[in-house]
Amino acid sequence: MATKQSGNNRGVTMDEVAKAAGVSQATVSRVVNGNPRVNSATKRSVERAIDRLGFVPNGAARTLVTRRSDSIGVLITEPTGRIFGDPFFAEVLRGIGVGLAARQMHLVLVMSHSAEEERWAERYLMSGSHVDGVILFSLHGDDRLPEHLQSQGIPVVVGGEPPHGARVSYVDNDNHGGAFAAVKHLIDRGRTRVATITGPLDMPAGITRRRAYRDALKAAGLELDPDLEESGGFTREGGEQSMEALLERCPDLDAVFAASDLMAAGALSALYAAGRRVPEDVAIVGFDDSIIALSTQPPLSSVRQSMEVMGRELVSVLIQTIEARDHVVRRVVLETELIVRQSSGGPPTGRD
Repeated sequence: MATKQSGNNRGVTMDEVAKAAGVSQATVSRVVNGNPRVNSATKRSVERAIDRLGFVPNGAARTLVTRRSDSIGVLITEPTGRIFGDPFFAEVLRGIGVGLAARQMHLVLVMSHSAEEERWAERYLMSGSHVDGVILFSLHGDDRLPEHLQSQGIPVVVGGEPPHGARVSYVDNDNHGGAFAAVKHLIDRGRTRVATITGPLDMPAGITRRRAYRDALKAAGLELDPDLEESGGFTREGGEQSMEALLERCPDLDAVFAASDLMAAGALSALYAAGRRVPEDVAIVGFDDSIIALSTQPPLSSVRQSMEVMGRELVSVLIQTIEARDHVVRRVVLETELIVRQSSGGPPTGRD
């Protein structure tokens, strides 16, 4: 005859918990599933019994009762190499993880780099059983995925400004304010031939940071020159290639605003290879204030955006949407701050 071993929590039944707590199985079920209609004394009694016996609720059964998986999907439409090589994603995912852990929820990371992979991801997320809601990142062009998911009753929040016309909740950093401050700083330091290395111009962040660059030049009375603009795709390699192209077209440039730290790091490599001194010949400012900003020589001036805070806010907004079961568009824009270091002529200091 089989006997249940002590400590084998998979063998503990709800009936045993009910007997130990002196309540019905229905009451145990309500406590396990978070039903508020249980008085605090009874709830504590059941929880003590659960802890003492090592009872582990059946996840599938709980999902059937609550219609919740206690999991959040995070879809990033970028190549795997970029996701794991860019500190931006690492910091945001850490913030998401912290936010979910505080709510005892799980993260399901989904990555797609092609139209076919995105269709598969969409089918997976829309199945209705895998996740309770979805956080979307790095959407390109007029991607209609946020609206498709929302139309199927899947709560959605976008990391960054959503595609044009999409009425979905989002959390973003102040891209315009941060980029404007970076370019203004370079101009205030006496630089007059300020170039920019933009992010992808099919993404809101890339478009907004370029617009801020142009706005700052106009505000200072400087002429816009298309030859001083080059797209680097938010990658180190793109930053290096863009800097080479800019130097070939405009050898008299004296400053660069790179729309990410990775691109700024690549630009620094190209400047050194061309024999340009930083910041004496060319000053440079990045965007993100990631760990990369302190690993370059000289340390990189950069626009600090709250990446981990962004992750936690994404979870908060998504949970609000899930629990409210409404179609309210929630918008959160986080402040940015320019951190001045040696690459733009600042003092030889580290992270503030």
